[in-house]
Amino acid sequence: MHLARVRLRWEIWLVLGLSLLPSALTAIVRLLELAAQPTPLGDSSSALNPSASEFPVFDVAYRLISIGSTLVPVALVIWLLWSRHESGFRRIGLDAHWPGDRFGPLRDFGGGLLLAAGIGIPGLALYAVSRAMGLTVQVVAGDTSMAWWTVGLLVLSALRAALLEEVVVVGYLATRLHTLGWGRWSIILASAVLRGSYHLYQGVPMAFGNVVMGIVYAYVFTRKRRDGKRPRVMPLVIAHFLLDVVSFLGYPLAAQWWPGLF
Repeated sequence: MHLARVRLRWEIWLVLGLSLLPSALTAIVRLLELAAQPTPLGDSSSALNPSASEFPVFDVAYRLISIGSTLVPVALVIWLLWSRHESGFRRIGLDAHWPGDRFGPLRDFGGGLLLAAGIGIPGLALYAVSRAMGLTVQVVAGDTSMAWWTVGLLVLSALRAALLEEVVVVGYLATRLHTLGWGRWSIILASAVLRGSYHLYQGVPMAFGNVVMGIVYAYVFTRKRRDGKRPRVMPLVIAHFLLDVVSFLGYPLAAQWWPGLF
């Protein structure tokens, strides 16, 4: 039993090391670098989906490779959670199978839509306030030129972020920490702090906002288990996907309407 727990702990660190820990460490170093520069934090910017090449065909190729490689840890954790009795998709509720309940997928979508609205509107307000106070970098979420081929790439990027963060940071991590005997709120806080850490490049206020988002998402996921039901990560993936699609595709319009903010 002791060896199994040690193995499980190493598995968690290896999965996080292959997925989001490098982003967290990079975000911390980036924030320190920005703080050390003479330029105020509010005058700095960070591009989320930068072009990879001036040639469209190579831009598409590079970005597709990046998206595909980022999704490998998602496939890995699903495989690690797979057992003889149930699939990894089923174990964290990433499937659309609701035995005896044909309205289950609609509840997934409805729950995701509510979460997106509940997180997105306060998140936009937090960004506006922290930008006005000079505490947050300018986040360039999309390409203002919006060439025709970038729309599909931005949608895929939104799906990649939703799957990577919700499957690994919530579904996988919460499941494994529960197996190790962690309490519910310890799991929620660990997941939330990890989420906030790799958003530190945006500034402390936005990182804190992502911690709050992480608490809400992990709470929703772990609540199912507390009530004796199977937890589902699908509503979280849908919510995250909707938030990022609106952010990425709506950025050119937002930059036109509020040039001082975006």
